[in-house]
Amino acid sequence: GEFVAQLPADATYLALSKSARYTSKGDIVLPDGVLLIIDGCGATLELGVGSHGFTRRIKDQADAMKKVSSRYAIRDFAAIEGGLKAIDLQATLGSTVTNCRLIGQSVAAVDLRFCLMARLQNVLATNPKGQGFVIRTGDWPGANWNNSQSNSTVLEQCRVYSSGSTTNAFAVLNSGGVRMLDCVSEGAVSDRDIYLAAVTDGNEERLANNTVVKSFTLHNFHVEHKVRLESIHVNMPNQATVDLSNIYWNGKPEAPVIRYLRGQLNLSDIGWWSPDLRIVSRVTTPRINATRCHSQLRPGDKSQRTATRAGSFELADPFPGHTRLDLTYVRVSAPSR
Repeated sequence: GEFVAQLPADATYLALSKSARYTSKGDIVLPDGVLLIIDGCGATLELGVGSHGFTRRIKDQADAMKKVSSRYAIRDFAAIEGGLKAIDLQATLGSTVTNCRLIGQSVAAVDLRFCLMARLQNVLATNPKGQGFVIRTGDWPGANWNNSQSNSTVLEQCRVYSSGSTTNAFAVLNSGGVRMLDCVSEGAVSDRDIYLAAVTDGNEERLANNTVVKSFTLHNFHVEHKVRLESIHVNMPNQATVDLSNIYWNGKPEAPVIRYLRGQLNLSDIGWWSPDLRIVSRVTTPRINATRCHSQLRPGDKSQRTATRAGSFELADPFPGHTRLDLTYVRVSAPSR
């Protein structure tokens, strides 16, 4: 951390030795600047137990607005090991993290706060003790749900190999336009694969109410393990579209594959399904469209439906007052045969 702190004010490129092993007991605080490239060159970085890894110092929202034009490109680390976090970027526009393996962080492998248009590509989170990738708003004084989002961030070919204590492999909170492409969640059991929520007061037991979050996209997602709670948690605003396409759950998950609370959920091109897979809703009238999916993903025969179960869809752990499953806004079209 001290070496980065001593960089000249006009520094734009820092390259490490490809054969070396580096150690940082504390935080590696990134300087403000138009662009700083940190090239790991295949090196390994070992972090102290209290280190936030590559991070920034943000006093409050006014300070964040002054610093948000800073941009960083962190790439090509053979491994970043240990620490609270490996990547802890805050208040940036257009930053990238590419081709890095992150191992054994205790809080999160990657935590992005107020990181607009960030891109994470070929980043492998291995055995995170807490969360894998977290995309969210700022949490400093003056930051809130509509002034410090990590909007339009992209995760491409990122993988989480969960430890037994992993909570969420991926979490997207109060941020719009986030896209996940060609990602993988596997390893030991975790709580969830994806936690998607947009609640403004932090109370995750209420329905999403963030009016500025409009969309989330997931394409070609591969799940190769079991989860404790549900694979994908969806709690988005009424007028937000959640597009989930080409998902493959390998095996027979015991937990629900989707737990729905709110949002316009669109499922498409899910080519593998079995009757024991469940989409669970906590509300009476879910808004779910399924298009070009396996024919087993369906509401089932009317004669076999109950007050809370209709084929692949189920009302479970409902909010107070939600007692029957209403399929009025559940539509299944163009099923595969």
